[in-house]
Amino acid sequence: MNQSSPQTRRGATLLETPGADAGLQRRLSTRHIRFIALGSAIGTGLFYGSSATIQAAGPAVLLAYIVAGIMVFIVMRALGEMAVRHPVAGSFAQYADRYISPWAGFLTGWVFAFEMLMVAIADMTAAGKYMGLWFPSTPGWVWMLSALLIICALNLMKVSVFGELEFWFSLIKVATIIAMIVGGLGLIVFGVSTGGVRPGVNNLVDYDGFAPFGVWGIVMSLGIVVFSFGGVETLGMTAGETGDPGTAIPKAVNSVPFRILIFYILSLGVMFCLFPWNKIGSQGSPFVQVFTGLHIPAAEHIINGVVLTAALSAMNAISYTLVRTLFGLAQQGQAPRSFLRLTRSGVPLVPVAVVLGGLVLGLFAFLLIPDTLFLLVASIASFATVFTWVMILVSHYRMRRELRRDGVRSSAYRMPAWPGLSWIALAFMAFVLVILLVSEEGRVAVAVGLGLTAFLTIVYVLAIRPRHAGRIELPVAEDA
Repeated sequence: MNQSSPQTRRGATLLETPGADAGLQRRLSTRHIRFIALGSAIGTGLFYGSSATIQAAGPAVLLAYIVAGIMVFIVMRALGEMAVRHPVAGSFAQYADRYISPWAGFLTGWVFAFEMLMVAIADMTAAGKYMGLWFPSTPGWVWMLSALLIICALNLMKVSVFGELEFWFSLIKVATIIAMIVGGLGLIVFGVSTGGVRPGVNNLVDYDGFAPFGVWGIVMSLGIVVFSFGGVETLGMTAGETGDPGTAIPKAVNSVPFRILIFYILSLGVMFCLFPWNKIGSQGSPFVQVFTGLHIPAAEHIINGVVLTAALSAMNAISYTLVRTLFGLAQQGQAPRSFLRLTRSGVPLVPVAVVLGGLVLGLFAFLLIPDTLFLLVASIASFATVFTWVMILVSHYRMRRELRRDGVRSSAYRMPAWPGLSWIALAFMAFVLVILLVSEEGRVAVAVGLGLTAFLTIVYVLAIRPRHAGRIELPVAEDA
């Protein structure tokens, strides 16, 4: 590997690691990184939030998920190619620094970090809400604090232990989705009525047609659908702790986007065949409706437990990603050097403490502004998702252009049909931003995102650029 051995200084309990990915332990398997990405991208949005996309486009929202899923796959192939060539923990923030500019790397890393923190706060809030079903007299902040402490404790464990726990967290969600799909198909095949409606494919078109709101409804749902897929890019953050990134990353990139897409398409497709689209979610979670139709006792409590696990799983995976993002920013000289200090088990200690502090602030924010906190979270996260994907695509484009200029062949794992697919995906991202500007909620998202970008730019100009030594050099894998 074309990588200099980083120097480390041993202390009483910590290692200070200024090297590329020094001290991080490569103990994540392909199974782990697949489920970390699944855990980030499949959360409460599918179990409860899918109702919003359905009401925006009707059954035709399936087309929006398919189109967005294809774009996600293009983004992930670009990220995967860079991660195979440069297997570092900071992932796309470091790629933007190297191939665009230090300012772009700084913005990418911190915008993504804010996104992850906001989403983690949302999941923490959701966990408190779900526990309220079983313990209505207990204040929600008690459960939020419990979730906060549990997740931070998990992130202090060895990365292999963390990966195993996230695997089982995500497995519960995946098993529930599969059970819902199989059970729903059984209801359809045997014609078991649910809620007075006979199930069948005809339900896709019987209620004002397949696209009751026309093409405009499909277009307007894209902003929400893209946000639903946000988080899958966290797979790139595992490259610095994967034993064989040249093998594990391509396998995960090729499988995870399609698995997520299948889960969304199949689960929603089954729901459309079981219920009129305008009734889905009207009685709570669509999943509760399906399990109730299967005559499963205490369906509400079962799904509540699953969604609680989903929230904790997403919060766990997102916190992991946030910690590694902060670690990567410190490697680039764009965050305090103290962020590079590792415990003996190879965990960045100070970033974990920063995440803990951010979640505590989120807890206080919920107590002060419970009605507006979710809007703030969604605004930052939706803008940051598109921003991050654009930076991934641009970084990849510039990497491939540089390699071609220098006569260097890229790795065997390359994005097909480059640069055509890159331009298509970038055009799609621009289209999504235009869609966001059409709705009031979307305008808030763009305004918050631009404000955050402006603030970070000021910080970069005043505090980072004067002492930045130029673009970083990334390690290149032997087989790249």
